[in-house]
Amino acid sequence: MRNDVKVIAINGSPRKNWNTAMLLERAVAGAQSAGAQVETIDLYDLNFKGCSSCFACKRIDGAYTGRCVMRDDLSGILERLAVSQVLLLASPIYISDVTACVRALLERLVFSNIAYRKTDRSNFKGKLSIGCIYTMGLTEEFMEK
Repeated sequence: MRNDVKVIAINGSPRKNWNTAMLLERAVAGAQSAGAQVETIDLYDLNFKGCSSCFACKRIDGAYTGRCVMRDDLSGILERLAVSQVLLLASPIYISDVTACVRALLERLVFSNIAYRKTDRSNFKGKLSIGCIYTMGLTEEFMEK
């Protein structure tokens, strides 16, 4: 990895020092050892909500086309993701899904970039590679069952 590669690593666990965070730290260390610039974010430190379905991001040639209009602690992160090359997303699995914070982040990141056009269905201008780390608190024996 080159040192101009921007990586945003997001911990979607409410537990900052447990399994999910530890695995994300290992991935971050690997990216840094390859020369990447890494920013690590704990979602549970932020004050934000999921998509409100206001559709401002969908207006053709609007001021917010392809960007979320909501202003909160997630706004700057979404802007930095638009110019990053890699997203490392880590979450424990709660009730068969990622945490509520991760789900809210994905709503805001993905929905704002979906375009309702017959061609070119995305407003996202960059290229974002995504690595996902999921953790579950169960034994290997139970997993095999």
